[in-house]
Amino acid sequence: MAHYVFLDADNIVTEVITGIDETELIEGLSPEVWYGNFRGQTCKRTSYNHRIRKQYAGVGFAYLPDADVFVAPQPYPSWTLDGNHDWQPPTPMPSTGGPYRWSEEDLEWVAI
Repeated sequence: MAHYVFLDADNIVTEVITGIDETELIEGLSPEVWYGNFRGQTCKRTSYNHRIRKQYAGVGFAYLPDADVFVAPQPYPSWTLDGNHDWQPPTPMPSTGGPYRWSEEDLEWVAI
């Protein structure tokens, strides 16, 4: 058993399904190709164990074809994607005290 996602024209995940094992073929085609042809959408495999395409993709995640990874939706408008395809705040979270939450209004970490 494996998990697959369908992408819209902007490479955003619209649906996640459970399908056959990625090593099996359907009518001589890989599951990604067969499911994609069947639905008329791009289909990509995703994995709970994070071994392929960086992380398990959910609805709303973006697929970055050049890096072949899935990226979670941007948590806040001020956060940027780093070279590892992880969202980073404009300032790092303090390493002492806390717990903290991000305040988009103040653009800083606020103790809670």
